[in-house]
Amino acid sequence: MFNMFPKTHITIAATATVLVTSAVLMSPSSDVEAKRMSYSLDLNQGTATVSGPAQASTAKNSEEVATVDAQTPAQEQQAAVTQTAAQPAEPETPPAPLLDWQTYKIKSGDTLSSLFKKAGLNDGIMLSVIHGDGKADELQRLYAGETIRFARDSVGELAAVELQRSKLESLMIEKTDEGYSGKSVIREPEVQQAFASGTIDGSLYLAAREAGLNDRLTMELAGIFGWNIDFVYDVRQGDQFEVVYEELFLDGEKLENGRILSARFINQGEENVALLYTDSNGDSDYYAPDGKSMRKAFLRTPINARVSSPFNLQRRHPVLNVVRPHEGTDYGAPTGTPIKAAGVGRVQFAGWKGGYGRTVVLQHGDNITTLYAHMSRLGKGIKKGARVKQGETIGYVGASGMVTGPHLHYEFRVNGVPRNSRRVKLPEAKPVPATELARFKEHTQQHLARLETFRENYQQLALATDE
Repeated sequence: MFNMFPKTHITIAATATVLVTSAVLMSPSSDVEAKRMSYSLDLNQGTATVSGPAQASTAKNSEEVATVDAQTPAQEQQAAVTQTAAQPAEPETPPAPLLDWQTYKIKSGDTLSSLFKKAGLNDGIMLSVIHGDGKADELQRLYAGETIRFARDSVGELAAVELQRSKLESLMIEKTDEGYSGKSVIREPEVQQAFASGTIDGSLYLAAREAGLNDRLTMELAGIFGWNIDFVYDVRQGDQFEVVYEELFLDGEKLENGRILSARFINQGEENVALLYTDSNGDSDYYAPDGKSMRKAFLRTPINARVSSPFNLQRRHPVLNVVRPHEGTDYGAPTGTPIKAAGVGRVQFAGWKGGYGRTVVLQHGDNITTLYAHMSRLGKGIKKGARVKQGETIGYVGASGMVTGPHLHYEFRVNGVPRNSRRVKLPEAKPVPATELARFKEHTQQHLARLETFRENYQQLALATDE
């Protein structure tokens, strides 16, 4: 019977039989139906085909088995390369469409409508934007100095609007399938720590500037220690300060200075240390290393100005030329200088008070009152019965009443008895609660260690510079 077929056909059939038998023997007995493969033989054409889910890989394996004797190592490597190249490439993500941006600096008098018109967009488009989802309506709040950008797509339609409020905050409004949708974008700056040290020769302001502190940090430093030190009257030549503060960077560029983290001020040989602490409720304030608040219930001085006339119960009155007790402290300052409430309280009196001129009297608790006289005008909302916060502006320096020039007359009374506001022992603010003390100690030890490290490095650098 075998004589009926050409020898080549018989050879192919024999090879295919070996192939099928090998595949069956080598296949796992637990193979599922979906992984089974079938082989078809065409003896007339001298070919063998494979069908089934794994058809491509099985056909490849069959071809390799059938030709293994005829392939050289170089041919095998070429076949592998060819097979790899034949596999379809993964689809690439289409690039984002290019947008054409127009940028405008917002000036005083600009409106949203006028800015849309500058960009060639009508009020209808503007309304569809501000009536969009999310925070899109916030686009209506514009301030001079901000930057607004409009983006058009390839067909000229408005695709996005960006309002840059600052380097860290922007409002982005983008077009979606449902309309326009807005969201706030907040960038977090990188925070680094810096150190400044100085010795006072003339004034804190000049020494701080020479040490590299800007005006805001200098005022903050004075505010931290202002409950204990009168920076107008108590500071002496040779007093020293050290400050660890934050520097904020964005994209490698310094934006501004941040908060003071720790500070030391040596005033007339007495050391004062303040450490910033944020409690478990997220409230931040400055404390001494023992947990006592740097704040007092009262400001030592309600105004940043020089003392023009101190507390003196034997003073001769400058206008009446008679000995009349000066039951307060006078601070000379230009007309219009803000006057701050020394402590939390309620307005007991607000108006004209004889020779005191325009005056405000605050009641603090049951036994303390403070008086502020000779004002040019009262602060907003300051009237009898109003509640005020410590540091709130209650009026402005003037020359009303019986005076020779603009100044603030400030009195501090305990149970109706006048006391020297610059020397009286002020009530303490609340210290760190006992429940927070362990957490506070752990936190502040890190601050103190960092302050010492900065100081040592600064001293070593100064010595190296001198050499």
